[in-house]
Amino acid sequence: MLKNSSEIGRFKISTRSLMPFLLITFIVTWTILGLYIFLPNKMTSIFGKITGDHPMFFLAVYSPAIAAIIVVLHSSGIKGVQSYLRRVLIWRSTKSWYTFLILGIPLIFISGSALKGNLFTEPFQFSSFHSLFMAFLLTAIKGPVEELGWRGVALPLLQRNFTPIWAAFILGIIWAIWHLPAFLLSGTPQEFWPFIPFFFGAIALSVIVTALFNGSKGSILIPMLFHFFLNNPIWPNAQPYDIYLFVVAAFFITWFNRKTMFTKEGAVTRVIPFGLTP
Repeated sequence: MLKNSSEIGRFKISTRSLMPFLLITFIVTWTILGLYIFLPNKMTSIFGKITGDHPMFFLAVYSPAIAAIIVVLHSSGIKGVQSYLRRVLIWRSTKSWYTFLILGIPLIFISGSALKGNLFTEPFQFSSFHSLFMAFLLTAIKGPVEELGWRGVALPLLQRNFTPIWAAFILGIIWAIWHLPAFLLSGTPQEFWPFIPFFFGAIALSVIVTALFNGSKGSILIPMLFHFFLNNPIWPNAQPYDIYLFVVAAFFITWFNRKTMFTKEGAVTRVIPFGLTP
């Protein structure tokens, strides 16, 4: 537990930390992917061809988490990092949010696939339990790790100056633009995706996960689960209809959570909550 106000100050992450967080995040990701875009032969000869499972791609994806650890470590030391990481253990949320994660997200992908017309025509892509397990494992240790940065650090800092709905829009735009180099590079999961629908989809997802994040009192685990369910490898290919449906879902979720989305009431603004500090 904290003992005095000086200790509280020690574990408070400055709002100005958002800028170095974003700089580190973009520099790491855009440098790696940018080198593959502009120097493909050189990078391939040294590191091998880039794919969604390549270690260099993992490093690019991990940049928000890397930036978050650096920012928290610089501001609050090892104990601060330990306390910040304890937010990964916060699992409590409402039944409605868990229902949305477990039932709502699959329903969106299934409905999107039905609208696309490939729900019963696309073959199951995994031929063995081992390949399915490995796909689940890679999904779990890749995209969800981003949330250590986006919702772990960036969102609380943004909510100090903006209501959750505006913080969600701002972070959604940043989140989408951060992905941009992956759309310009063959071998990545985004290679065949259209960027414009993804851009608006990222904003919609940012709105949804912001409501979820504040509803769970700053949990990092719940947004990580949300990210995992979005990337679940067993969902049918529903693009771009899944994006359209997530936009609709974002409108409804914003409406049902309008009291907290349009005011700062209930907005999580601390990277290291008081109750989790040593």
